[in-house]
Amino acid sequence: MTTHARLLLLGSASPRRRELLTTVGLEPLCLPVLLDESVREGERPHDYVRRMAEEKLAALLARPEATQTTARAALTADTTVVLGEESLGKPADARAALDMLRRLAGREHVVLTAFALCRAPFEASRRVVRVVESRVEFRAATEDELRRYADTGEGLDKAGAYAIQGLGMFLVRRIVGSYSSIVGLPLCELVEELRRLEVLEAYP
Repeated sequence: MTTHARLLLLGSASPRRRELLTTVGLEPLCLPVLLDESVREGERPHDYVRRMAEEKLAALLARPEATQTTARAALTADTTVVLGEESLGKPADARAALDMLRRLAGREHVVLTAFALCRAPFEASRRVVRVVESRVEFRAATEDELRRYADTGEGLDKAGAYAIQGLGMFLVRRIVGSYSSIVGLPLCELVEELRRLEVLEAYP
């Protein structure tokens, strides 16, 4: 596989996003950004996840290191789990994780991932933001199963309190949409935009 080393500047500390990029031959340079990720009062999930991706990109490009790299594009992303009209963020502890899992069990929910991408030189006219929606159906797991999974701690740093790429897959009956987007980054749509912006001139 062709590897496009350091082509992307990634504003994330997520090992999952880095692994996804590496899977398709994109080896990012990671410069994590930290922001207040609180949902604003009355903010709809699509607006929230889009805003977070855009704010992360702005914070990334404001770092002095961003202009000192040879990366051809900068990338940030944000993922949220939506039940009804409510965004479910990362649980504070195992008890909060169990509460989320109880609400998701036996039901379908939506996973929204937004990514913000900017081609170098980093100007507003070279930016794009996309939101990708996928649907996930959980089976009706037992209380014991949900409690045991919550106690593993796997979902503590993940929206919705589960990891579809890990042990949490045992809860997932069906998905409609992008698996990689549910994990944290919609690779198909990302490569489309990298090609459209001529960041990836020859791929794969």
